[in-house]
Amino acid sequence: MSLCLASGVLLVKIASTTFTLSWMHSIEKIRWEEDWRIDNGALVLQEARIRGSGAGMEPPEGARLENGVWHYHADRRVPRLELAHSPYTAGYTLCSNGHCRPLADYFNALPAIATVTLSSCD
Repeated sequence: MSLCLASGVLLVKIASTTFTLSWMHSIEKIRWEEDWRIDNGALVLQEARIRGSGAGMEPPEGARLENGVWHYHADRRVPRLELAHSPYTAGYTLCSNGHCRPLADYFNALPAIATVTLSSCD
């Protein structure tokens, strides 16, 4: 199985079944991280970390605070993630196979405003 990143006619295939997605909250400027895996064609959220709290960033029930970071487990399955790419907010970072880079860097010609879809390729 592989992870596919798509935007319009652009498609990138990453040979990995696990990845971490992170971003900075647009208002609170607090980092959010999510660990995902691919399982039977779905994306499954395993764990998330929020490096603080604020507007729209309240940790869910059962979250635990460790060294100022909220950790929680979630077993949420989705067929795909649709992420907004825009010059008005900080971009997403995608980590897989031990390497992290801005999500936009996976594409050669991503428009300034676009939707990037993450899904299983298989």
